[in-house]
Amino acid sequence: MSQKTEHVMKKISIGKVVLNIGVGKSGEPIDQAKGALSQILDKKPSARVAKSAQRDWGVHKGEPIGVVLTIRGNDAVSLLKRLFEAKGNQIKGSSFDNFGNLSFGIIEHIDIPGVKYNPKIGILGLDVAIALQRPGFNIRFKSKQRSKIGKLHRISKEEAKEFLIREFGIEVS
Repeated sequence: MSQKTEHVMKKISIGKVVLNIGVGKSGEPIDQAKGALSQILDKKPSARVAKSAQRDWGVHKGEPIGVVLTIRGNDAVSLLKRLFEAKGNQIKGSSFDNFGNLSFGIIEHIDIPGVKYNPKIGILGLDVAIALQRPGFNIRFKSKQRSKIGKLHRISKEEAKEFLIREFGIEVS
């Protein structure tokens, strides 16, 4: 056979997609951010608290200052298509790190297809972080026989770009 097949353990997939809205203060803005993330995907977001106090900003330790939603599996793939569409299917090359992860921001959450403006929520921006993985990456989290990911098994910046171009048809500039 002259076909060149890819090794099963080298197959790249979407590990998780994390949506984050940092509002910087508790109360009504947190509720608005939760509403915005619930509009994007019918899942329940969770609040994130401040790790330390910042007197200059009026933030107290343990006070909720942001909202996060983590999506895995098929929901992550369908959401990514909508998020890339909101960015015009173009991503900057500087958005990739050296370990196959990708991060970008969306200025207005209502740019995402399927999300409509709600006057109670307003318009909020959000950050999107995408973690790519290969089979065997969970060896980092095992309780017994934990190990590091080998250098040849890590996902490089170029491999991550090729995967997203092939799977989602985006342009990397």
